[in-house]
Amino acid sequence: MIIVTGAAGFIGSNLVRALNARGETDIIAVDNLARAEKFHNLVDCEISDYIDKSQFLSQLDRFRGARVIFHQGACSDTMESDGRYMMENNFRYSLALLDHAQSSAIPLVYASSAAVYGGSDQFVEDRRHEKPLNVYGYSKFLFDQIVRRRLDSMHSQVVGLRYFNVYGPREAHKGRMASVAFHNVGQFLAEGKVKLFDGWDGWPAGGQSRDFVHVDDVVAVNLHFLDNPQVSGVFNLGSGRAQPFNDVASTVVNAMRRQQGDAELTLHEQVERGLIEYIPFPDALKGKYQSFTQADISQLRATGYAEPFLSVQQGVSRYVDWLAAKG
Repeated sequence: MIIVTGAAGFIGSNLVRALNARGETDIIAVDNLARAEKFHNLVDCEISDYIDKSQFLSQLDRFRGARVIFHQGACSDTMESDGRYMMENNFRYSLALLDHAQSSAIPLVYASSAAVYGGSDQFVEDRRHEKPLNVYGYSKFLFDQIVRRRLDSMHSQVVGLRYFNVYGPREAHKGRMASVAFHNVGQFLAEGKVKLFDGWDGWPAGGQSRDFVHVDDVVAVNLHFLDNPQVSGVFNLGSGRAQPFNDVASTVVNAMRRQQGDAELTLHEQVERGLIEYIPFPDALKGKYQSFTQADISQLRATGYAEPFLSVQQGVSRYVDWLAAKG
């Protein structure tokens, strides 16, 4: 038996699908379907039971024989201003799962976030560089600190994975919190062009860069820790490569053109033709915007994970093809 919280969500549903591909179908899916459209993410998956997140904690004793808990469930809205809700939903819920997993000797692999770095310009798993800027980041940061303090006394594996900018299939339900790639596709379909921020703070137009990581790579790393239960700790999970928003937009445009039978264009040609448009950098974001993120993945690599990560050009092209196939 494998438990996946947030199973109907973006990363959770991709993880369930990957477990199915390994022949795993005894999966307890835990989620909140108050937004019912998320059920679509599980339609092509095999699970043995579904439990609402509000009922799951009271039923934990039923699952003392679980092989592993993949805790992907959380409120990931970085604009959420209700700190009490965020701490109860993200921190306290996770702490209850940690206590149960330890008392039952069940491995726990959970979703942390690069939001713990917030205002930092270094993205290394070190307390000195962890400076969350919002309560979402703080909720993840605080749980990571609890895990770190307890690591030496743990009875079973505990792994926290700090996700950077994840994109890929099964994220449509996230709305405004969906990835840049998803929104670029929607904008191109609606307007025939993709809009990016103009230059600011020393960055050229569309040059602000993030560590974009495809959800398939995120799932592969989760499964790596399932296969290596002797490894515990808190690890960055990004590609280890920062790429500009220009790369995402340009790849989306060319992938969409390819779907229509049109030839690929260079970034310069796309801008000249009005397929990519730069808009003024919003005053409201100045001083509050991360213009650069890049995961240091040396500690992840040290655990034995050696697989290459998809580049934006590879991953976004694959994603656009998936979206096109889904209509």
